[in-house]
Amino acid sequence: MNNHRCRQSAILLKTRGHKAIIWCVYVVGFMDLFGVSMIVPLLSHHVKALGASPTVAGIVGSTYGILQLFSSTIVGSWSDVVGRRYSLLTCLLSSALGYILLGMSASITLFVLARIPVGLFKHSLSICRALLSDLVSESERPLVMGHFNAASSVGFILGPVVGGYLTEHEGGFYTSSFTCAAIFIINAGLVWMLPWSEALIPCNDTNASNDTSKLCHDNNCSKLIRNGSRANSLHPMFEAEPGSRASLNKKGDLRWWERPLLEPIWRQLSSVCSKIHVVASCDMWDLFLVRLLMAIAIMLYYSNFSLAMEERFFLKPKVTGYLISYSSTLGALSGFLVGPVTQLYGNNMPALLLHSTVLTCSLIFMYATAASVWQVLLTSTFFSISTNIGRTCVTDLELQRGGLQASGTLIGAGQSVTSVGRIVAPLLSGLTQEFSPCGPPSLGVILALAAVGLLLIRIPKWDKRGIKVATH
Repeated sequence: MNNHRCRQSAILLKTRGHKAIIWCVYVVGFMDLFGVSMIVPLLSHHVKALGASPTVAGIVGSTYGILQLFSSTIVGSWSDVVGRRYSLLTCLLSSALGYILLGMSASITLFVLARIPVGLFKHSLSICRALLSDLVSESERPLVMGHFNAASSVGFILGPVVGGYLTEHEGGFYTSSFTCAAIFIINAGLVWMLPWSEALIPCNDTNASNDTSKLCHDNNCSKLIRNGSRANSLHPMFEAEPGSRASLNKKGDLRWWERPLLEPIWRQLSSVCSKIHVVASCDMWDLFLVRLLMAIAIMLYYSNFSLAMEERFFLKPKVTGYLISYSSTLGALSGFLVGPVTQLYGNNMPALLLHSTVLTCSLIFMYATAASVWQVLLTSTFFSISTNIGRTCVTDLELQRGGLQASGTLIGAGQSVTSVGRIVAPLLSGLTQEFSPCGPPSLGVILALAAVGLLLIRIPKWDKRGIKVATH
C-alpha cells in the first residue's frame, strides 16, 4: 500500500513538473516572437539609414535566411545530442548577443556581424517544439503544438505595436534592439529555472498503474527524458546508440547529472552527423516536398498582398494593414482549434493534412479570382485556420514517421525546407507579378494542387498514423 501511494505521489509530481515546463515553454514562445517582431519591421529602414543601397540591403537581408537554411538541421540535431536545456540556452543567449550587437550597430559591417549569431542560433522555437514533443503523448501532441503556435503568434502580433511605439522616440531602433536582447536573456533565465529533474519518467515498470501508461506512447518501452530530450524511444528508424544519454546506472535509473554537453566536441559532431545522415537517407521525401510546396504557395499568397489590394480594389495601405492584422489574429487564435479538429478526425493526421491542403488550395484560388474585398476577407478568414492546421499536421507526421529519438533533427530539417521556400518565393513572386497582380497566387494554386496530388498518391502507402506500411 505504501509503495502504491509513493508511486501515485511520484506520478503526480512528474505530471505537475511536465505541466509547469509546458506552460513555461508557452511563455518562452510568446516572448520570443514578441521580441523578434519588434525588430523585423525596422531592419530595412535601419540598414538604409546606415547608407546601404537597395542591392546591398537585399543581400544583407538574405544573409539571415541563408544561415537559417544551413543551421536549422544542425542545431536541431545538436539538441538531440546534448539535450534541450543546453541547446535552448545556447540559442537564446547567442540570439541575445546578436541583438545587443544590433543595438550597437553604427555601420553596415557591424550590422552584418550582428545578424550572424541570430541567423545561426535563432532556433529556439524549433527546440521548444522538440521539447514539447518529448513531454507529451502522441495523442496530446497536436493540441499542445497548436497552443504553442497560438501563444507565439500572439507575440508576433503585439511585438510590432511596441516596436513602432519605441521607434517614434529618438534612438528608437537601438532601444528596441536592447529590449529584444533583454527579452531573450529573461527567456534564458526562465529556461534555466525550469524543473528539468522532474522531466525524468521511467516507464518500464510493469507494475505501474494505468496513470503511468498515459504518460507514455507505449507501455512496453522505456521512455526517459533527460535534460528535456527523450532517450531510448524504440523506433525502427532511430535506435539508442551505445554510450548515448540513454545510458543507465546499475540500478536502472538514468544518470541525469552526467551532462552530455561535456562530451568531446568530436563525439558530439559525430553524433550530429549520424542523425542528419539518417534523416537525409530516410524515406520522408514526400512529407518534405509537401512542406516545401505549401510553404512556397502560402508565401506567394502573402508576397504582394498590399500591392495587389491597391491595384485590384484601390485599397489604401492603412486598410490593407487592418486586413493583414485581422488575418494574423485569426491565425493566432486558430491554434486553439487544432486539438478539437484532430480529435474530430480521430488523430488521423494524413486525412487531416489532405483536407487542409485541399482547403488551402481552394482558398488561394478564391483569392486569386476574387471580385470584391469581401471575398478576400472571407478567404483570409479560413486561410489562416487551414494553414495553421496544415503546418501542425506536417510536423506531427514527421515526428510520427521519423521517431522521437531525433525529434530535434526532424523539426530542424523541416525548418530548413521552409527556409528554402523563403528564398525561392520572393523570386517567383517577382517573376509572376510581371504578368499580373494575380500572378503570385495563381502560381500558388498550381503548387498547392501539386501537393494535393502528391498526398493522394502517397497517403495510401501510409497507415492511419502516418508511418509507411511495410511492403513485401
